[in-house]
Amino acid sequence: MNSSAFTVCPGCGVKLPDRNLGPAERYNAAGECLEAYYDLTCWTLVQQDAGFVHQHAVDAYAAQHVGERMRPITAVFALIGLYLAVERGYTGREVQLAHMKIARRRRDWPRLEPPEGRGDLTVMDILLAATDAEKEEALMRWTAAVWEAWEDRHRWVRETTKRVLYGVG
Repeated sequence: MNSSAFTVCPGCGVKLPDRNLGPAERYNAAGECLEAYYDLTCWTLVQQDAGFVHQHAVDAYAAQHVGERMRPITAVFALIGLYLAVERGYTGREVQLAHMKIARRRRDWPRLEPPEGRGDLTVMDILLAATDAEKEEALMRWTAAVWEAWEDRHRWVRETTKRVLYGVG
């Protein structure tokens, strides 16, 4: 196949067959990548698990696809969710509840400049896993990889989370 038959997502770098879907509206993503994300979210929602892995997929995708069209709150909440999941061991349900608590306080969030690299894993790594258990494992590896890609913001996210979620600082 020639290279024109593929599109590369500007957010995560995944190479997918070009279906002329154009760029995503809210994310720094190719339409083909966003469609793959929608497939993943269908899988996460069908799981109906108590831990609600869906939230981790939402946060990992958003943090990996930060761009100019994304609202600042989306990027900040995604990073807070990744921090809570990866470093604090929160389940997706606990992250969702934390997001709801933080959202009750209206505030202006800064626009975050995404890192050069966004992690080595993409939404396709989860979708290509063979079993549900392997998909969930891949999803958690993706969550950690995206969080690590934002290493230069870890301190800010930790401090912001302590302040807005726990009232510390």
